[in-house]
Amino acid sequence: MDRSYRNKLLRVPMHSLSSSPPSPFSTPQGICSCGVQKRKKKSGGKKKVSKAEQLRLQKEEEERRRKEEEEARLQAQKEEAARLEKERIEQEQMEKLKAKDQERREAELAELHSLEQKFLSAQQWKTDYRAHAKWEHYLRCDGSPDPTVLQEINTFMSLWREDQNEDIQLVMEKGEQVLNLIEKLQFILSDTPPNEITEKETVQYQESILELQNLLHQKYNGATEHLLKTANMYEDSDTGNMQAVMKDKNVTFCIWANLKKKVRFKNHVFYDTQHGFDLPKSLAVSSVAVRILHTHYDHVSPLWLQCQSVPQLEVLDSKDLTQHSKDNVEEPEEEEKKAREEPNMPAEEETCSDGRKSAISLKEKSNSVAHINETEEETEKKSEILDITPQVQDPLVQEETNEKEEAITDENIVNLQQFVPVGGVYHIDVLHLPPQVKQLKDWSMVELLDSGLEAYPYPPEEAEDAMHPPIQITLRLSDNVMYFEDPVIARWDPAGQQWRTDGISNITYKTQEKSITFGMAAFYTIALLQDTHLNMPYQAWQLQPTGMDEALLVVTTVFATIQIQIKGNQCMLSSVVVEEKDVLSHITGKWISPIDLRTVLKKAGVNIFPGEYSHKYVSVNKKAPLAEVRAYQQMALIASAFAFAWSKWNLEAGQEQVVFKVSEHLKADSVKDWSLYMFDGQKAQKLKITETSEAFSEELEEDSEFHSTLYHMLKDAASKEAIDKVETASFLFVDGVYQLLLATRVLTYS
Repeated sequence: MDRSYRNKLLRVPMHSLSSSPPSPFSTPQGICSCGVQKRKKKSGGKKKVSKAEQLRLQKEEEERRRKEEEEARLQAQKEEAARLEKERIEQEQMEKLKAKDQERREAELAELHSLEQKFLSAQQWKTDYRAHAKWEHYLRCDGSPDPTVLQEINTFMSLWREDQNEDIQLVMEKGEQVLNLIEKLQFILSDTPPNEITEKETVQYQESILELQNLLHQKYNGATEHLLKTANMYEDSDTGNMQAVMKDKNVTFCIWANLKKKVRFKNHVFYDTQHGFDLPKSLAVSSVAVRILHTHYDHVSPLWLQCQSVPQLEVLDSKDLTQHSKDNVEEPEEEEKKAREEPNMPAEEETCSDGRKSAISLKEKSNSVAHINETEEETEKKSEILDITPQVQDPLVQEETNEKEEAITDENIVNLQQFVPVGGVYHIDVLHLPPQVKQLKDWSMVELLDSGLEAYPYPPEEAEDAMHPPIQITLRLSDNVMYFEDPVIARWDPAGQQWRTDGISNITYKTQEKSITFGMAAFYTIALLQDTHLNMPYQAWQLQPTGMDEALLVVTTVFATIQIQIKGNQCMLSSVVVEEKDVLSHITGKWISPIDLRTVLKKAGVNIFPGEYSHKYVSVNKKAPLAEVRAYQQMALIASAFAFAWSKWNLEAGQEQVVFKVSEHLKADSVKDWSLYMFDGQKAQKLKITETSEAFSEELEEDSEFHSTLYHMLKDAASKEAIDKVETASFLFVDGVYQLLLATRVLTYS
């Protein structure tokens, strides 16, 4: 073999000598024949840590941990020290502010007391005005009685009682005069402070109201009987039956007489009013008459409801509300005067209390003058008894009332603290048709009955267990009343002196047509009731000046937005907007007193005036009377130059203090720069938070101080023009704003 060739063979690697392809059954490198991978020994394996090394490492870890804990402890101590130092500084600053506030408190309260003399001036003006009005009435000599003079009012009632003229138009005209006398008495009772009216006078006025109401209803019954005696003169050409509608602004008579007694004429609709009925067959063939007497007022409900007044807020803390914490700020004589600053609540509540007693004493008299039948059922139908319900008494006896309320378990009895009649009362009666007048030549002859107007018994007394179909009634509701929800229909129970919901069935309410249809088991006096607190709590409110001694109060509720203008001591309902539409135009644009405004709005179904027990039915943060009333007083004093508005933080502020927005507002079109203020009746402060803050905080605004009054709190940043407006504001305007704020109670019910 050639040497060169042999050398090449020697240089070939050994594994190349076996260059044949691997067998598919050969075992991969590193894998044993049993298929288990062989572990390769690592030349650099982990070195085993000795115990000494472990102890060293553990010690280092513990040292590191101790160091971190020590650093955290020192940091916490540092932070705590900083916090305590901050609190100390804040406490020192707070103490300095409180000390400064205390130093000037006497002077501030004295200055506020000087402004508060406007309330006394307003009270004196009202006293003089009442005396002047009484003198003017005396000088007129127009024949109308003075309702406060017992002899005059008794003479008036006696003369009308003896008057035999029962023409329905004349009775309605005279009735308007009677209603005016009743309104005068109610106004006197609600507007006269307690130091100007005696208990005897209060009882007298209450009794006069009840007697006038009873006499008026007797005259309505007499006029109905007189009209029915000549029913054939009003005979309808289509049916042969009599139908007549007479009405004025106070009352509507709808009278139908069944002259033909034909079953096919058992139903009827009075086209002038859209009231109607559908009689059972037994009545359709009887000699009966149906009367739907709609009084646009309520003389049926208990007298305490009729004379319901502004809540007894000030009575709860009368001394606190009229004197300052510094006894030497006011002389005793001045304190006595200040105690009379707010005239309305005590007088009104006394009125209700005494009225309840006098009404009970008049129960027998009311029964004796009933002009229909003496049976219990017929008396019930005519609703002649006008008394105070014993279950619900006046607000001055709250504990006794609550006990009696708990005893009432009948769900059919209407709670008049929660529901109130709206739109007047409907007296729905079926009557015996009296003998008709007969004409004999030039003579008119009629049979006279001693019983007078007599109710027809339905269902018949002798068949009490038998089933009798109900009477179907349809009522067209007044456009002058707002029903925000389907009204509750209730019937008057004169025996129990209460409204009840039983005996009424198959109720259908048509919202668009404003009509309601229902069935009655018998003939009842009916009222449509609405939840007293539908518009509470308010969603928002705002009070802003609009001119010299003029302001605008806007209250926004779930259903409506109510705008009330204030000018001097008068109020005017500017608008009531419901679903972007102006409603109740018949009561807008008229200047009236705050008391009268309250009456007309509630009568129209728009109640933004909380009652004594409203907090039981409305979810509110009931504020302490001291904070709430003093806030209203001081807001009224500065309302000529500052605007006030609702704040969501008022709910978070607790019961002892109120929170609201304030902005100086000198021009009607100026943009308001709102700030938040908190007031507890004795201390006012400006808050650092805004309406858009995430949480409530009582932290003071930077560079602000405490003041004893809201007036001085705002005076710090107010312009000279604003303070001049406050000082020159009319006492009548101040009192008017205060009365309206106290009536709406915007700081609690919003």
